[in-house]
Amino acid sequence: MSSTAAWGLVLGATLGLGLWSVLAVLPRMGGPTLADRVAPYIVDVSEGARRFTVKRMVDPLPILGTLLAPTVHRLVELLSGVLGGNAVVKQRLGQAGSPSTVHRFRAEQLGWSVGGLGVGLFVATVGASNGSLPAVLVVVLPLTGILLGAIARDTLLKRAARVRLARISAELPTVLEFLSLSLSAGEGILDSIRRVGRVGSGELGREFRAVVSSVHTGIPLTSALAEFAGRADLPALTRCVEQLAAALERGSPLAEVLRAQAQDARDEAKRSLIEVAGKKEVAMLVPLVFLILPLSVLFAIFPGIFVLQSGF
Repeated sequence: MSSTAAWGLVLGATLGLGLWSVLAVLPRMGGPTLADRVAPYIVDVSEGARRFTVKRMVDPLPILGTLLAPTVHRLVELLSGVLGGNAVVKQRLGQAGSPSTVHRFRAEQLGWSVGGLGVGLFVATVGASNGSLPAVLVVVLPLTGILLGAIARDTLLKRAARVRLARISAELPTVLEFLSLSLSAGEGILDSIRRVGRVGSGELGREFRAVVSSVHTGIPLTSALAEFAGRADLPALTRCVEQLAAALERGSPLAEVLRAQAQDARDEAKRSLIEVAGKKEVAMLVPLVFLILPLSVLFAIFPGIFVLQSGF
């Protein structure tokens, strides 16, 4: 095959793929489906309906996605088998509040690994062409890029889960006190949770809205709260849900229980701050010893040195 025919084949395949992709993203002619008509009316009680009604970006290359889907699926399964820890990933996704699944996260991790491989190959190619890298690094750099890509995506998930759990811990005492005030005013526990979910804008408010939606679908309140606590896996929240479930079962005053749990959460936050300050005591001395103290000495000595130099 001549070079002209080869270039014609490549350009023709590219043109055909582009036209096929453009045709695939054109709007379909016809009336709305049953799901399109029903989903807007059940968005308050169905997570699937909410995901269905959200506007999505159209994939610019659906044909490539369809062709590569089996290969990507096998690679994702292979990556899950090599890395393992799918239960831990599922727990972290729940803590981060991500609607993604473990399979989707592994696919994203695979994409990051492919990106790391590309960066590693680029650096290795440039270094090999210049002769500045030894042969060992030329081989090791792409493998290192794959590993760093997977680790970077996992690190981002850990950070998102840690930040969200910190927000929940900070919001918990205030939300519990608000619930106790609503209960003291005569509202029921479900109405109080609904009020917090309606007026709250934080992580707990969002989770309480999900709890209320679950209760409306027929799930018991204690089960919905236990599911939320198990997904977050935060000791203070788990303890609060257990105490609340016990109070509902025994008929104890809920307002007093929630007020006591709020005080316990505040005390635990104070103890955590004290522990963090104790662990970072040496690190806190670094700016004092190397920044504040030298500047204080300089401000104290410099005027005297200036006067002595001016006098002589």
